[in-house]
Amino acid sequence: MDYTRIAVDTSGRTCTITLNRPEKRNALDDVTITELREAFSNAERAEELRVVVLTGAGSSFCAGADIDYLSKLSTYGFDQNKEDSLNQMKLFSQIYTLRKPVIAKVRGPAIAGGCGLVTVCDFSFAAEESARFAYSEVHIGFLPAIVLVFLIKRIGEGRARELVLSGRSIGAKEAERIGLVTKCVPENSLDSAVDSLAQEIADKNSPQSMALCKEMFTKLDGLNFVDALEYAANMNALTRMTDDFKKGLQGFLKKERISW
Repeated sequence: MDYTRIAVDTSGRTCTITLNRPEKRNALDDVTITELREAFSNAERAEELRVVVLTGAGSSFCAGADIDYLSKLSTYGFDQNKEDSLNQMKLFSQIYTLRKPVIAKVRGPAIAGGCGLVTVCDFSFAAEESARFAYSEVHIGFLPAIVLVFLIKRIGEGRARELVLSGRSIGAKEAERIGLVTKCVPENSLDSAVDSLAQEIADKNSPQSMALCKEMFTKLDGLNFVDALEYAANMNALTRMTDDFKKGLQGFLKKERISW
């Protein structure tokens, strides 16, 4: 696919997907969502890649939905709106369940759908001086319906209610305090902080183990206590039979550095 809304760059074992409409503050539309889904699918299939970084070009991470796109949606009937909503749902779910860690690197505002993208990433690093976060949909008579499923899991219902019902904007420090953001760092340290984490993950962690951990996060939530423990025991047993476990165990027993 020839991308018109995003840019994709690979360095070592890290794939960086960049929202690339700085003149539109990287606003989302149906084309952007489709391109993001394609890029994440390609990154997941590439065996040599271990980490995906999601960021935005220019001074904004993502300002939410494009105004022209919103105007078009207002003319849709239910079936068209449902199809479009499912496309967004599939993107958020894809990022959340991707079998590789995803890091959001946030400079500037991450608003509405842009904040939703941050919510579904495994890690998020935010520039202390410029990053802002808001689920502002209620200001225009809309609601963050799809992302709410993920937001409650991330920060709890109480804080999610406060942010969604007020629509207020918060800075990077508050976002870190409530658990929406993994780490708040000075803007001039943002790139190095993300690169350092990506490198550490790629060098030190088994890709099979990370993929299985992400699978468990997805599946455990829908199970009752007894079924969850049974599933966990099965996963424990199956993981002991993987090539990565055998390799890792040998390296650990021999006190050798494990090369992943």
